[in-house]
Amino acid sequence: MLDELRATALAELAAVANDAAAEEYRLKYLSKKGVLRSVLKGLGELPEDQRRIVGARANDLREEIERKFDGAPWRSAPVSQSSGSFDYSLPGLAFPRGSLHPLQRIRNEIRDIFISMGFDVSYGPEVESDYYNFEALNTPRHHPARDMQDTFYISPEVVLRTHTSPVQVRVMESMKPPIRSIMPGRVYRNEEISARSYCLFHQVEGLYIDENVSFADLKGTLLAFARRFFFDKAEIKIRPSFFPFTEPSVEVDVRCFLCKGNGCPICKQSGWLEVLGAGMVHPNVLKAGNIDAERYTGFAFGMGIERIALLKYGIDDIRLFFENDVRFLRQF
Repeated sequence: MLDELRATALAELAAVANDAAAEEYRLKYLSKKGVLRSVLKGLGELPEDQRRIVGARANDLREEIERKFDGAPWRSAPVSQSSGSFDYSLPGLAFPRGSLHPLQRIRNEIRDIFISMGFDVSYGPEVESDYYNFEALNTPRHHPARDMQDTFYISPEVVLRTHTSPVQVRVMESMKPPIRSIMPGRVYRNEEISARSYCLFHQVEGLYIDENVSFADLKGTLLAFARRFFFDKAEIKIRPSFFPFTEPSVEVDVRCFLCKGNGCPICKQSGWLEVLGAGMVHPNVLKAGNIDAERYTGFAFGMGIERIALLKYGIDDIRLFFENDVRFLRQF
């Protein structure tokens, strides 16, 4: 099926001759509702052994078509006059074409990798209740872990979510195991703006719940992601940590790409850059999501898209993503 789709897509791309046809082609194959996205969404119906193979081939096909689409040679011809009269049959002037924001590119790439691994995608509100943002995640009132996050409170019971973890509870309430889903979105924290932090940023959360899920499953999933997203020999380091909603909890570091592990201001001279937190879902969180904690186990992870983008593109200041400097954005 993918071979036939590739042949058809490339044949139609070769026939594109102007911007109008190019936009029609983009909507058909590369948009959120396009053919390639439909193929990726349908992977969940395949057996797990086929899902990985077909998902990887579908991602390779999408990247090939995007690359050839972006490099296609068509250009709109200029408007001209002939013998003093206007030729209305000539195409109009071409408008400059924009591109995806680098954070959107990273988000899409992360999403597609996990979709190919059998995860689906879930979303939740950015204005969240205190219950879902804290209490359902094993962080009751006056719990010291609340100090880990400087929260924007709209009222005593309503906050701007500080992480995408509340979506985990909402997913557990609405679905029965097995659950395998990622939750991308914006989050907000009252932090000082600097080269390493911002008051608004983006996360991708992940959740897998089933019978007999172990820490080994978590480690294998994160290693597979790191090697597909960065490169085959990406070095990662897993170290113990604490999060109230997972037990045990870990943080995952990747060897700093900017300094090659020698130490720089971005990695605080350590040679490593933290990219995500993870752990086994705490039984109290399973109970809050109406999941039988005696029967099911699961793991969860969360990563900051900005931090990943810094690594991917070799950028040393997170503020560049939010300043809308066209000189910066044109690089992508």
